[in-house]
Amino acid sequence: MSSPAIVLPTSTAPRRRELLFGTAFATAGVVMLMLTLVGYYIGAANAAGSDWLAANSIPLTQPNMQMFGLALSVVMIHWAVYAINNDDRTSTYVGLGATLVLGAAFVNQTIFLWKLVGITGDQVEAPLFYSVTGGHVAMVLAAMIYIFFVGFRALGGQYSSRNPDGIAAAAVLWDAAVAVYAVIWVAVYIMK
Repeated sequence: MSSPAIVLPTSTAPRRRELLFGTAFATAGVVMLMLTLVGYYIGAANAAGSDWLAANSIPLTQPNMQMFGLALSVVMIHWAVYAINNDDRTSTYVGLGATLVLGAAFVNQTIFLWKLVGITGDQVEAPLFYSVTGGHVAMVLAAMIYIFFVGFRALGGQYSSRNPDGIAAAAVLWDAAVAVYAVIWVAVYIMK
């Protein structure tokens, strides 16, 4: 006597949201790392007291413009998500492109700020300052690469209102990068 075979149904429909969930989990790990660095930075700054960044001056103009540019880029990336959900390809490309331009402006301003502040490697603040700000620049660059490839796939027709998950996943990563910068903006640049 044999037992009946169990037949599982097969589906040809793609599984939805796996890219979105995978990106969200990876992003959560990066955010935890960045927040740990910021916490360590705040602890070291509090322990050093008035000696922290005493030899350097951090202007607020560049960090404020960076925060404004990143806030605007959030509007652009969500415009792209809205546009792909409505099959508006032109607006999707413009939204993704504008996000990339604003991200490049952010990286440019960060490099300019590093040169302006002039923290050298022999200062106590240097490893933490550059770990926090450099780690965030790496996060923004990774998000820009992600957006570039998602945009390239959208250009090839792989994303539409039936499958908008790639662009939504890029928006999750970009939103996290902007949220991390908001914390850095307060902890590193405002609180000094």
